[in-house]
Amino acid sequence: MITYYTEDTSFAFKEKRLTNRWLKLVAESEIRRLGDISIIFCSDSYILDVNMKYLQHDYFTDIITFDYCEGNRLSGDLFISVDSVRENASFYGTEFADELNRVIVHGILHLIGYDDHAEEDIAVMRAKENYYLSLRTQV
Repeated sequence: MITYYTEDTSFAFKEKRLTNRWLKLVAESEIRRLGDISIIFCSDSYILDVNMKYLQHDYFTDIITFDYCEGNRLSGDLFISVDSVRENASFYGTEFADELNRVIVHGILHLIGYDDHAEEDIAVMRAKENYYLSLRTQV
């Protein structure tokens, strides 16, 4: 089950049903099933606090993923800074909704086990993001 929350932002996410179907498709395509996933939309300052408190990282980021997966069942918390997503969308010349969906699937891919630290891993992650973003319109 996917649940949506907001912390320290007035952002209202309106595409919950579509996103739920889409993420179920992503999980099934990777031979996984959805467990309990919380998507928490927050501000830059909130995600910075989470980053410092739990990861000891003193910098802003667009997403922090906490993995609670068991076996092939995807479970975790995705903290997403809508401030950073908005800034990234402007920087990359994309629509806010497109960038937000990229960040959401990025978090799900982390739960599946994909990493983005080495250049090779980043390329695989970006290819997966692009592929699953292309499927979003088909659900």
